[in-house]
Amino acid sequence: MRKVKLQVQVSVDGFVGGTEGQMDYLVWNWDDKLKDYVTAFTDASDTILMGSILYQGMSGHWSSVPPDNEQYPFAQKMNNYAKIVFSHSLSGALTWNNSRLAKTDAAGEIRALKEQPGKDILVYGGARFVSGLIKENLIDEYHLFVNPVAIGKGLSIFGSLEDALKLDLAAAHAFDCGIVVLEYRPKK
Repeated sequence: MRKVKLQVQVSVDGFVGGTEGQMDYLVWNWDDKLKDYVTAFTDASDTILMGSILYQGMSGHWSSVPPDNEQYPFAQKMNNYAKIVFSHSLSGALTWNNSRLAKTDAAGEIRALKEQPGKDILVYGGARFVSGLIKENLIDEYHLFVNPVAIGKGLSIFGSLEDALKLDLAAAHAFDCGIVVLEYRPKK
């Protein structure tokens, strides 16, 4: 069965964005070991799930990376992977390569995707979309990219929980740029 793996950037105080979704606190001077980690993590997948706001930002960025840019090989992965966008506000055809719009029951669609053949499934967000997946217990692995900054208040992906979500630490990786990646799996 395919796994659903969340990759999300968070502050040390657990926020995925400022109160208005700002992400100006993120560390982007990633060292080579973190880049290698992300490449291996991404290569184990072939499908991306996301909400409409993140789709709009990512589609514009990754589809416009020129061949002479160092991000081009990664951009090609993002452009070629199957992308399923969950949205109640978007309508019509999506323009980013291999993207489709899902307006139906996200939980049912994701459970069906997990049963299909293929590599693992990445989840990138945004906050409300990820909160819904967490609440429905659809995440198999949490890869929290903890940035070395506290922002005090903002958007949380765990705010919709009604009960404690108990997790097992699978691994922790510290990188020279200051980011620590914590890998968790839900307790069985």
